[in-house]
Amino acid sequence: MSPTVPTVDWISVAGNFVLVLALLAAVLWGLRKIQDLQGKGFKASDRRLQIVETLSVGPRQKLALVRIDSREVLVGLTPGQFTALDSWSSNHSSASPTLGQGSGLTS
Repeated sequence: MSPTVPTVDWISVAGNFVLVLALLAAVLWGLRKIQDLQGKGFKASDRRLQIVETLSVGPRQKLALVRIDSREVLVGLTPGQFTALDSWSSNHSSASPTLGQGSGLTS
């Protein structure tokens, strides 16, 4: 006699799979709601620190324009270091700053 192969109840397997997918979707939805609730304390305009713009200048190097209250700071970013390149006061306008005022850069 050969051993019998147990039959698989495919309806039960499919039902369990759907249940796992539903639980995963519920957890992801809950995490998104928690993340949204944490960010509701501040609007983007109420925050003191804002990243105005970033520019990739190499594979792992970036320039970032950061606004802190009424100051703007140009920051160089690498994987191991942040360097303030220049800073100026900001009137929330698009007036271009004069390089060289902050930390030794010259135009």
